[in-house]
Amino acid sequence: MPQLTALDAQFLHFETATNIANIAGLAILDGDLNRADLQALLERRLPYVPALRRKLAPVPFGLDHPYWMQEDDLDLDYHVREIGLPPPGDDRQLADQISRLHARRLDRRRPLWEIYLIHGLTGGRMGLYTKIHHAAVDGIGGADVLAALLDTSPEPAPPPEPVLGPERDSPPPGAGEMVARGLARLAGNPAYAVRFAARAIPHLDEIPVVSWIPGSRIVSGLARRLAGTGQAPELPALPAPRTPFSGPVSEHRRFAFVSLPLEEIKQVRKAFGVTVNDVVMTVCAGALRGWLAAHGGIPRQPLVAGVPFSLRAAGVEGTGNQVAIMTAPLAVHIDDPVARLHQVRHAMQRIKDRFSLAPARWLREFSESMPAALMGLASRSAFGLVGQTAPPINVTISNVPGPQFPLYVCGARLLTHYPVSVITDVSGGINMTAFSYDGSLDIGVVTDREMVPDAWELTVLLREALDELRNAEASLPH
Repeated sequence: MPQLTALDAQFLHFETATNIANIAGLAILDGDLNRADLQALLERRLPYVPALRRKLAPVPFGLDHPYWMQEDDLDLDYHVREIGLPPPGDDRQLADQISRLHARRLDRRRPLWEIYLIHGLTGGRMGLYTKIHHAAVDGIGGADVLAALLDTSPEPAPPPEPVLGPERDSPPPGAGEMVARGLARLAGNPAYAVRFAARAIPHLDEIPVVSWIPGSRIVSGLARRLAGTGQAPELPALPAPRTPFSGPVSEHRRFAFVSLPLEEIKQVRKAFGVTVNDVVMTVCAGALRGWLAAHGGIPRQPLVAGVPFSLRAAGVEGTGNQVAIMTAPLAVHIDDPVARLHQVRHAMQRIKDRFSLAPARWLREFSESMPAALMGLASRSAFGLVGQTAPPINVTISNVPGPQFPLYVCGARLLTHYPVSVITDVSGGINMTAFSYDGSLDIGVVTDREMVPDAWELTVLLREALDELRNAEASLPH
């Protein structure tokens, strides 16, 4: 069985009682799904979703990153649960329940996922909350897990022929071999660190905190020219301003959700000659500006948004998490929504141009350079120190394109799907993740309960921010 990459292991190591690495989704279905039917569907499709059949096999003394081992006796009664909401079963009650579920850590003795059927919603609907650990999947892998439950028609499709490679079926090495491999990796870590330092120098301006050090941007630009990679688009210096949602997060989460018409997003995109992602980022910026105006004041400089990118899209191969995070200025300080949109477009274009030349692999490479035996302590210490002193990111914003046709789970139609993502001490106390599906942009908002007690306030402001752009579009000469 495969071994976790260093980046996969980072998602295990940084977890504490407050920093939780669960990624999840809340699907709203039309109808009441039967738990036995869902378990039967999973039973049929588990052979095609390795992430759901694997559990951790730790290395003795923590000398190396854990391995994955196959769970041959998967307890679906444990992993697939059901709960009911008390009357009236409205959206706020549903979101409160998701807030509690999302803040709970997964049991590392079992495969790292849980599914909850949530009955009692108004309008004959039900909720399907799917939670999986970030060490097991990244955003693309999480979509694959969800896809295993979905069909394009009310009648479930027959499963394809299984394709299982020998690596997936083989057990992890024995304890002695694990220790030997761990010691060999430990001996090689200084060389990894040297290689990381050499590769990182041209990219110092991409690394939060490091990019603020005087001279780092000059050094990285000079290194790129010496390496013959040419002139790459310069990235802005981004010291994150302090906000009410900066700093260490608590154990508690708040969750809210909203759906915006995708057609309205596309109309704004077309009117101003930007991308759908530019509009989504600007809508989030407008909502954050409105929230800050009501809670402590708008800063005079941009916020810093963490924007995840998939390295798979850039052709980077390998197992495990293939994710990078770039930082972008978010123009909440600009009052005019159209000027804000163009500022966001300019910033995002610069980042895309830079990313297309050299994908930001520093997070993965930095993880590889650290000794596995020290990674847990180092990760938790770094999170605590950076979160309390100089958080590099104010907010995380992600936009995931999805299918534009109806999908079904055991015959029940999927109405909406809201992402439920991660907040940490380092990445800020707000996460806004959007997923487009069947004509709708479904946005899940996760906040820290102490920093932003009412996440629903942000969903109202998201709608208002889109209306601002629609009104500006309507005033254009036609």
